[in-house]
Amino acid sequence: MRLHEAGALLAAECARYAAMGWMRGTSGNLSVVLSRDPLRLAVTASGLDKGEMTASDVAEIDASGAPVRPNQPTPSAEAGLHGRIASVSGAGAVVHVHALAPVLAAERWPNAVHLRNLEMLKGFGRKADDWVSIPVVQNSQDMTVLGDAFESGYRADTPALIVARHGLYVWGSDLYQARHRTECLEWLLRFIIET
Repeated sequence: MRLHEAGALLAAECARYAAMGWMRGTSGNLSVVLSRDPLRLAVTASGLDKGEMTASDVAEIDASGAPVRPNQPTPSAEAGLHGRIASVSGAGAVVHVHALAPVLAAERWPNAVHLRNLEMLKGFGRKADDWVSIPVVQNSQDMTVLGDAFESGYRADTPALIVARHGLYVWGSDLYQARHRTECLEWLLRFIIET
């Protein structure tokens, strides 16, 4: 996939999440894998209103989150975590949104959020009667620290991570699968908070 094509997809997804209230202000970021060897990702640029993004508002990064092209927008400060998730999980896309339900759930269950016997788990890629544990890690401005925390709790069958008092990371084979998983997980988290 070319960078401009990835940028168009990322801009459309950002507009969707912004309309849902999950990317308020300039918060949140998305990425999609451009190549595997070496690992390269297109990630949304830093400091922009995600509801107004264009196909040019992306940066190409390596697995560590470092920009690889000159004269491109500044990548999100969280680009390193996107690279780490894509590298460890094999994901084709990573979604990071600031939906409220995951943050509230992490306040109530600070180590992990447990889900079970909910039909919507199917949309998250699991069976309705599975016991699913979404890891919660403490927030840090250091993406290596967050990446280490992600990797220590990583499970191949649970494509999500909640960062306490921050937001939600969900990944999938592409942006659409990551979106569907994000939307279903947000519903599941709202359910357990409200019940």
